[in-house]
Amino acid sequence: MTAQSAAPHRVVIVGGGFGGLYATRELSRSTAVEVTLVDRRNFHLFQPLLYQVATGALAPGEIAQPLRSIFRKRMNVTVLLGEAVSVDVKARRIVLSDGGPIDFDTLIVATGAQFSYFGHDDWARFAPGLKSIDDATDIRRRILIAFEAAEREADPGRRAEWMTFVVVGGGPTGVELAGALGEIANDTLKRDFRAIDPSDARILLVEAMDRVLPTYPEDRSASARRQLEHLGVTVRTKTPVVGIDDRSVEVKIDGGTERIPARTVLWAAGVRVTSFAHAVAEATGAPTDKAGRIVVGPDLTVPGHPEIFVIGDAAVQPWKEGKPVPGVAQGAIQPGRYAGKTILRRLRGEPTPPFRYRDLGDVAVIGRLAGVTNIPWLGPLGRTGGFLAWLLWLGIHISYLIGFANRVVVTVRWAWSFFTHGRSSRLITGRPLLPPIEEPEPPA
Repeated sequence: MTAQSAAPHRVVIVGGGFGGLYATRELSRSTAVEVTLVDRRNFHLFQPLLYQVATGALAPGEIAQPLRSIFRKRMNVTVLLGEAVSVDVKARRIVLSDGGPIDFDTLIVATGAQFSYFGHDDWARFAPGLKSIDDATDIRRRILIAFEAAEREADPGRRAEWMTFVVVGGGPTGVELAGALGEIANDTLKRDFRAIDPSDARILLVEAMDRVLPTYPEDRSASARRQLEHLGVTVRTKTPVVGIDDRSVEVKIDGGTERIPARTVLWAAGVRVTSFAHAVAEATGAPTDKAGRIVVGPDLTVPGHPEIFVIGDAAVQPWKEGKPVPGVAQGAIQPGRYAGKTILRRLRGEPTPPFRYRDLGDVAVIGRLAGVTNIPWLGPLGRTGGFLAWLLWLGIHISYLIGFANRVVVTVRWAWSFFTHGRSSRLITGRPLLPPIEEPEPPA
């Protein structure tokens, strides 16, 4: 690459999540490149707040921003709605699902990840994961319909099934979902029904490992567990799931298995790469881990292919010995910025240092005035819980939310919810709209 190239350097970025967005931002500042950003959605989604859509606290449009709107003033950026399905490494070309080809000089793969059901893909229809707005609105429908069905179901056993919610996976998403469910049952809906008491809902968080938030220090995990239990969540660790159907979850316990009757199961455990990342790995012969993530070099490129960057959840990115960059937002934002800057350095003929991940810490919110932090650089303040952790979480997420209008709306919505204890986006949409009630009883 040289700065004297007659034509702009063509960079194709696949994926408009955090990695793709921040790479595009870096590159859009230079006229030496032409950027084509491809995504199968026309918006950037702020995934850390997706669970709030799933639990009715926020509306989908409040955590998403159209990609064309974000880059409308960057004339060297072209946004395309499409799905990349294959790559021709020799020709330096990707192909979209409609057959359309896009040539590149440099390719950035930032396609993120999807949930893995560990070889049990049939569980997906009973236990949806949370990766998209469609997932969030489906989960919201399932949660709200469960309470509606319990209100009308006459049989106590079947009513109990509707009032039981199981969250599989004790990572940040699972913890935040379980905490939000505890709030909904014990606070938000407490005066909304006549035949049932929502606080009678049974909420279980099951985790195969020995503690929730396993990437956090042990004392932070213990704090999270205590705060979840205060919200009425039953936390069961060392409890792997071995079966899921439309009416129950089967878990492994000492000496056998246990069947938990439940009509609402939410999946927050395990990830695997997208089909395009898999196609890139096959086309380049790149090494991958068990989840299919591509093992990249110190400069985040595929070994032997300096023209192909793989970042974020699609890659095993180097950090510490035996410990790659974690699958959090900063694990995509920082590599995205690095990839963009590295391409521009190459074009200027400058040396390109290896990627260095800076651990900014982790914050998980559990509920109203409840949360845990693990932010080493803040010292004792960075290892706190409760109100202070909740406040830090609010500030961090508002600051990274894309779009000024979204920041204002979300701040106002959170303030309103704080004072009113309400969740104003409790809308049942999608199909089916009505629950399958076997023995309806008349209104109380």
